[in-house]
Amino acid sequence: MSAASLIIVDDEGAHMRALCDTLGFEGYRVAGFESPREALRALNEGECDLLLTDLMMPEMDGIELFRAARALDPDLAGVIMTGHGTIDTAVAALQIGALDYVLKPFRLNVILPVIARALEIRKLRIENAALHERERQQALELAAAYRDLESFSYSISHDLRSPLRAIRGMTQIYVEEAGDTLQPGARGRLDQVLRGAERMDQMIEDLLRFCRLSRAAPARYRIDLNAITRRVIADLQAADPQRRLEVRIDPLPDAQGDPGLIEQVMANLLSNAFKFTRNRADARVEIGSTTAAAGGRTERIYFVRDNGAGFNMKYADKLYGVFQRLHTQEQFPGTGVGLSIVKRILERHGGRIWAESAPDQGATFFFVVDQET
Repeated sequence: MSAASLIIVDDEGAHMRALCDTLGFEGYRVAGFESPREALRALNEGECDLLLTDLMMPEMDGIELFRAARALDPDLAGVIMTGHGTIDTAVAALQIGALDYVLKPFRLNVILPVIARALEIRKLRIENAALHERERQQALELAAAYRDLESFSYSISHDLRSPLRAIRGMTQIYVEEAGDTLQPGARGRLDQVLRGAERMDQMIEDLLRFCRLSRAAPARYRIDLNAITRRVIADLQAADPQRRLEVRIDPLPDAQGDPGLIEQVMANLLSNAFKFTRNRADARVEIGSTTAAAGGRTERIYFVRDNGAGFNMKYADKLYGVFQRLHTQEQFPGTGVGLSIVKRILERHGGRIWAESAPDQGATFFFVVDQET
């Protein structure tokens, strides 16, 4: 790290030279001037970290000099040297940006800490200004990213769905008009087109939902997870009333967050549990909670457990990627977006999600809604 550069201005030449020699011996790069105007020319031509100037000088006083110097370099640190009778004036120098003053005559053990402190404050101010500039740039980049996201969402919603609607509509019209004249194989292929279009439409809708989660911060309300869980399960059972599945709901403590988003978390996790137990004659789903110590506080953990298909934990990192799936479409239909939405919702609440599973041994998804609980 290079030594700090100092300019010393004092119309008393002997005092100025002695101070330059002393501070140079202490490791600073020092230039001294008796004339404030010569000091300004030097400042204009080269860099300087700190201006150490006498207050009372015939050509230009220290306040005027420091004001002119700061006009050349706003980051310049300043220390004023003054006698006892002009302390009030020295305080006025502080008001225009000087960092400190020292009383003449002074000792070396007095002025060295003053200079070191002024240079440290200058360094902190520069670093703080750089930090604010980075934050400003990041804010601009974030705003641009949000605009791009809005444009992307609009493009998906309109530009992609328009031809998709045409494919579905024209195929459906053809199937209806052709009726019984279609060969079984041809009808099967057209039905496959319709199913593919419906699946793509669902993928677009899921992707739009995922994108919308990056916008406003979630609200914070008390959430009755018991009521949400019962409502979600009732909807799932109503959608497949012939299904035989044992559901156990332990009493769930309230959470804090956005009720609509947390209901989406429960809906995605429970619909997965219902789906992946489809081939079990003794299908079971359990919803409960537990607690664990985390960082000196008690963390409330909720879980959804099933005895369904399960998965290999070696591939667990793929669970939360958009359109990532661990089972084929033929085994278990879906778009592979649900868990990525769950993860995004919980992270925006300050929470997290993880899983434990094994193939054909079911799966348990644990989640924390808010780590500040």
